[in-house]
Amino acid sequence: MTLCRSRAARFAAALLSASAAIAPMLPMPAQAIIVFDPTNYAQNVLQAARALQQITNQITSLQNEAQMLINQARNLASLPYSSLQQLQQSVQRTQQLLGQAQNIAYDAQQIDRAFQQKYSAASMSASDQQLVADARSRWQNTVGGLQDAMRVQAGVVGNIDTNRAQMSALVGASQSANGALQATQAGNQLLALQAQQLADLTAVVAANGRAQALSDAERAAAAEQGREQRRRFLTPGTGYQPGSAKMFYGSN
Repeated sequence: MTLCRSRAARFAAALLSASAAIAPMLPMPAQAIIVFDPTNYAQNVLQAARALQQITNQITSLQNEAQMLINQARNLASLPYSSLQQLQQSVQRTQQLLGQAQNIAYDAQQIDRAFQQKYSAASMSASDQQLVADARSRWQNTVGGLQDAMRVQAGVVGNIDTNRAQMSALVGASQSANGALQATQAGNQLLALQAQQLADLTAVVAANGRAQALSDAERAAAAEQGREQRRRFLTPGTGYQPGSAKMFYGSN
């Protein structure tokens, strides 16, 4: 009996072993099958890497565009400093001094009239009193021209301090410019400052030239008037006439 039971147990065990060995060979349902394709996996990874690279490139492109916009904003930023008002005031001061010229001013028609009346050849019919008055008028013109020249020179010298301060400010603004527009505007203002200085120099040259011309014209007119007065003195009957003179009052 015991032997039979032992055989039965061994048989059952053999059946279980056989069923376990056969079980993997039996077909499984389609939903439970897991298949790993290395080629497909590699392609998916490559596509993901390419997509990530495209995203990275787009981010870099956006960063570059943002930096470009920032640079453009800096280049288009205006210079916060302007010297235009100070330069205009300096020019106006010089113009006012030129406009205050005495007697014969900077006007072509006025110069022509003055030279015809005061600096032309001495009139043979003019009285001695008129000749003296004309000589005095010419002297006043010369002195006035010299005074005007010195006033213009003083005004230009007074502009030097203003020009120095403006030049220092503009050079500092140019060196600290954030963009091309600010640097260009600072350069333009420096050119305007140079133009103002040239205008002052032109004014000084004009004032000095006017004073020198009036002085030369006075000497020329005085020489002509001297010839006329000498002619009158030497003309018979109209020149010097001797007469009696008394050296001491009360003497016989």
